[in-house]
Amino acid sequence: MNTGPQNDWFEKDFYKTLGVPADATDAEIKKAYRKLARKYHPDQNPGDAKAEAKFKEVGQAHQVLSDKETREQYDQVRQMGRGARFSAGSGGQAGGGGFEDIFSGLFNTGGGPAGGRGGYRTTGGDVPPDFADLFGGGSPFGGSPYGGSPYGGGFSTGPTKGGDYKASTTLSFTEAVKGASVKLTMPGGKPLTVRTPVGVKDGQKVRLRGKGKSSPNGGEAGDLILTVNVKPHPVFTRDGDNLRMELPVSFDEAALGAEVAVPTLGGQPVRMKIPAGTPSGRVLRVRGRGVEGKSTTGDLLVTVEISVPKDLPQEAKDAVVAYREATASIDPRAGLMDAARKA
Repeated sequence: MNTGPQNDWFEKDFYKTLGVPADATDAEIKKAYRKLARKYHPDQNPGDAKAEAKFKEVGQAHQVLSDKETREQYDQVRQMGRGARFSAGSGGQAGGGGFEDIFSGLFNTGGGPAGGRGGYRTTGGDVPPDFADLFGGGSPFGGSPYGGSPYGGGFSTGPTKGGDYKASTTLSFTEAVKGASVKLTMPGGKPLTVRTPVGVKDGQKVRLRGKGKSSPNGGEAGDLILTVNVKPHPVFTRDGDNLRMELPVSFDEAALGAEVAVPTLGGQPVRMKIPAGTPSGRVLRVRGRGVEGKSTTGDLLVTVEISVPKDLPQEAKDAVVAYREATASIDPRAGLMDAARKA
């Protein structure tokens, strides 16, 4: 015997699924459903199978409880389920009547030429025809492949959301960090100016509510999904809200210490101290010169790279030779071989 969605009515507590009491008002049910649907919607949880299953459960609960007549039938079925045990054995009998007998009385889905005792004709998704209209409540995310019947019936009684438009734009590195106005041409030739968020990242998708296709039956319009591509910068790279750059310094600046000018993104250079004895690869921080976030601004992380000139004038070569002779007793690789053997 195929109990299908009827069996769910005995086993599932739709009030508990939505987190509302059994005497909840229609407004309370609707509010709870919208909150949970947004939380578990597949668009918000890509690739999360548990969230997708939860989204379907929430949709099923709402579709049953949001309709007055359906809710009354569900409450009756639940009430009967508290006082009766149903056997899946031969004939499905429980006392004087079987599982199908109870549903035949409520929904007229009993025996007949459609398939013998307990048989019923099915629609798309194997939903009995008497049940099909119970699972058609619209989702606030109309137009989604997860809308409509959780059993695949595809019935919809409410207005659906319009479809989405997709577009892309390319920004310079500075425009992405600072934010920029982008002019788009919508289908039909209508112009649209969009302000990108401050600090938008390469490949990030920006959703513009209500800028998509119109609803076919009076619902809200769809969205415009804008994919942002960001050109690389010759000096700076992103690291979250921080900016990174490599700063060439001379040997004497690294060895003796110095104060040098450091460029910033779209602003005036800042002076930064190079401590004496700074090795190549050390990262120095300039606070507050990174990407401006919602609550804080990142830093500029400067990696010191000691620059070795390829061609030296004779005077400089003589000075380097003199330096080598003066530091002959200092071995920069002292202990390296011993450490390698221990490892």
